[in-house]
Amino acid sequence: MKSFLISDNRDTFLAMRLAGIDGVIVNEKDEILKELNLAIKNENIGIIIITEKIQEKVMDKVMEIRIEENNHLIVTIPDRYGYSSKENFISKYINESIGIKI
Repeated sequence: MKSFLISDNRDTFLAMRLAGIDGVIVNEKDEILKELNLAIKNENIGIIIITEKIQEKVMDKVMEIRIEENNHLIVTIPDRYGYSSKENFISKYINESIGIKI
C-alpha cells in the first residue's frame, strides 16, 4: 500500500516527495474533491495524507470517507506553519472521528 498527499502547500509537497510520497498540489474545492475521489478509487493507495487547510475545505467528504470507507486511512497534517487551531488537536480529532468529547 502506498501513501498519497493532497496538499495546498508547495513546501509540504516537496518535503513529502523527498520522503518518497507522491502527491498533488490543489487549491480549489472542485480540484480537491476530484483528487480525493481518484485516490479512493486507486487500490494501491492505502493512506491519504491531507493538509489541515485542505481538510477544512472538504470536511464533509473527509468525514464521510472516515466513517464509511474501510480501505483508506485519511491522515491530516499541518503545513510548515503548524496547526492553525489553538485547541488540542488530539482531542479535536477524537471528537471528529468517533463523536466522543474529552
